[in-house]
Amino acid sequence: MPGRVGLVTDSTSSIPATLAAQWGITVVPTQIRIGEHVRAEHNVPKEMLVRALEENLDVSTTPPDPAGFRWAYDDLAARGADEVVSVHISSRQSETYEIARQAAAQSRVPVHVVDSGTTGMSLGYAVLAAARVAGAGGGPRRVMEALAKRLEGSAELIYVDTLEYLRKGGRIGAASALIGGALSLKPLLTMINGQVAPLARALGTERALRKLVDAAVSKANGKSVDIAIEHFGAQDRAGRLASRVRAQLPAAREITFTEVSSTIGVHLGPGAVGITISPA
Repeated sequence: MPGRVGLVTDSTSSIPATLAAQWGITVVPTQIRIGEHVRAEHNVPKEMLVRALEENLDVSTTPPDPAGFRWAYDDLAARGADEVVSVHISSRQSETYEIARQAAAQSRVPVHVVDSGTTGMSLGYAVLAAARVAGAGGGPRRVMEALAKRLEGSAELIYVDTLEYLRKGGRIGAASALIGGALSLKPLLTMINGQVAPLARALGTERALRKLVDAAVSKANGKSVDIAIEHFGAQDRAGRLASRVRAQLPAAREITFTEVSSTIGVHLGPGAVGITISPA
């Protein structure tokens, strides 16, 4: 790949493996700890992780191993990349960005490390857009422009059954304002300035999901957008959500149905579903 810009991201981008392989994106895995055992997230079966969370076992997440970033940058350089763009989860949610920066300082080719300010498929779609530009021969400036354009107008709209997992993981941010309501009031969340923030509340799951779709329609605002329906241990619920989104946003350019990164799932909890809106 001489003259090419290599693309690196972390697994919180939730990019389906087939798409990452298709566009030559290197995905460095974050890590999951269950009890005393720490493994790369792709080595932890989703069913096992959901069960561990539901059984209230000691589960947490850690950033990628620094060696994973060093290997990723060296591998791309060995395959002919002149420069690398490395794009990661919000630095207000994880130390991943800082670890990537430290590894970049040791790379034999220039590495541009980007704090996306978000996560999930908002990050994933931005990296895919950048990879398409790189695949067409675009230089680092054009790749970074494509990345910034996608990140600027993207939105993560999230439903969770409970805020308890976010609270335990220390990722709750401004959404803590939603704690303390009746159990039947279900929280809807978004990302603002790199942190989880409250979007709305609704009485019961079905009303909450309808409100989530309404928020997606409002965010799309008739523009050309790509949409991702993401879930963690909630395939049936996400499938119903996808049907509603398709019906109300028929002009969406692309709709991706995917299970969210396990690292994100640990903090949102089983049953979580989300809608990503990304400007096409």
